[in-house]
Amino acid sequence: MNKSFSLHKVTDSENCPFQEAEYSRFKFGDKFYAEKFAKELFAGFVAQYKDLILSEQEVVILPSPYLSIPTASNFLCYYFKKELNSFLFKNGKKACIESKIYRNQTYVTDYGNLDFAERVKLISNDTYYIDRNFIAGKLCIFVDDIKITGSHEHTVNRILDQYDVKGDFLFVYFAELTNKEIHPKIENYYNYFAVKNVEDIAAIINSNHFQYNTRIVKYILSLNEEQFMFLIDSISEEKSKDLFHLAISNNYHQILEYKTNINVIKID
Repeated sequence: MNKSFSLHKVTDSENCPFQEAEYSRFKFGDKFYAEKFAKELFAGFVAQYKDLILSEQEVVILPSPYLSIPTASNFLCYYFKKELNSFLFKNGKKACIESKIYRNQTYVTDYGNLDFAERVKLISNDTYYIDRNFIAGKLCIFVDDIKITGSHEHTVNRILDQYDVKGDFLFVYFAELTNKEIHPKIENYYNYFAVKNVEDIAAIINSNHFQYNTRIVKYILSLNEEQFMFLIDSISEEKSKDLFHLAISNNYHQILEYKTNINVIKID
């Protein structure tokens, strides 16, 4: 079985089915909206797939692939998992288990403006690893925030084929672009709706529900010197240290475009 579910369908570029500003803040690390979206997503999902979930002995949940720094959708997956486990508990079932696809990302390009072929080509050089023995024969739920071209689902299916993973696979999205006449660049319109400048980034970092994710770390490390110094001066020393350690954990210090800013915040 290989199925897909999406809560919101994007059919009209002028009428978004969710709040763009909330989604944008979510994409840049505001966990308040990750939890809000996860609750909405699970409610819609379980209404359709309740019987399937309760018929399974073991359910595995997986966020979108990453190496060390979680993606925004990882936090969506975290809160979705809490909702799923509460549902399983109430129905006398064992809790779901979490797995992960490890991804070594090779590019700095923001693919939000790219079409399907460009996205697949861009991410084709990345390397991935999945523990096939751990998830084999189970219902695997892959949670992601938005499906625009399907390139990531295509890539995950390629990984599953590559590792010869046998099981039932269900891809779950908060939103999906279903009108293919709309250009995929609408994804970046959503991503950056509430983020127009470095001041917006600083405000999100200093908010009450913030946690770094891949998108905001890459955004910060790509800032020019003036913008970067403004940001560092606007956030706490603790947040700067967190940024540094996350950056090197993902080997961003070995990427030319990020080296300068990482060295500015280097911890002695």
